[in-house]
Amino acid sequence: MTMIQIILIIIVAFIAGIEGILDEFQFHQPLVACTLIGLVTGEVTACVILGGSLQFIALGWANIGAAVAPDAALASVASAIILVLGGQGTAGVNSAIAIAIPLAVAGLLLTIIVRTLATGIVHLMDAAAKDGNFRKIEMWHVIAICMQGLRIAIPAALIVAIGAAPVRDMLQAMPDWLTEGLAVGGGMVVAVGYAMVINMMATKEVWPFFAIGFVLATIPDITLVGFGGIGVALALIYIALTKQGGSGGRGGNTGDPLGDIIDDY
Repeated sequence: MTMIQIILIIIVAFIAGIEGILDEFQFHQPLVACTLIGLVTGEVTACVILGGSLQFIALGWANIGAAVAPDAALASVASAIILVLGGQGTAGVNSAIAIAIPLAVAGLLLTIIVRTLATGIVHLMDAAAKDGNFRKIEMWHVIAICMQGLRIAIPAALIVAIGAAPVRDMLQAMPDWLTEGLAVGGGMVVAVGYAMVINMMATKEVWPFFAIGFVLATIPDITLVGFGGIGVALALIYIALTKQGGSGGRGGNTGDPLGDIIDDY
């Protein structure tokens, strides 16, 4: 990699770490983070495939109360870098997916450490607030969020520093039974993540659309843009029919949480 590529990778990792907390522009999502790494390194196809596969897993991850979900940002950035350094292209996607899971767990540990340190910063901000020092409050805000960025940027820089040769040798040294097992395990993890999403959104009103999607997916001539257009059209039809039914207007309750949310908008 060139020095410019390394710097851009670290910048992408830093932004992904920040977005893992801000959750505003979704740069920490696997599909976005992996694609950005692919654009920087020139391995767009392989990284998009990796990001899409990891996105199915991350869809089932959510912070619930005090329970923090695995770190999608570190899993995305680190696995994409390892995929690129491995030099196997799309052939190395399955191994990268399997590697991403333990990386996500490791990222969870880093998240807990950084949030623990941020607790001390809160007290410093409280002290600054008592003094009416708004500039100091803003400074601690910036420091705290930069800590989240460094949580991803530092591991990314360490992986890049190892170099392509050790990573490639490690991947090539894996026996066939291990790489095939990782491929099976990675596929199972994707299926479990997608099943978690289905379990959350499953209602009798949504299942017909789910079935329609599977049927349309068998038509090879329909592009992703076409699927997007069909999805928007079905959503608009759903909203129109719900309102005509009389029970789906504003303030009503159709018994379908998804329908109620869409109607509120």
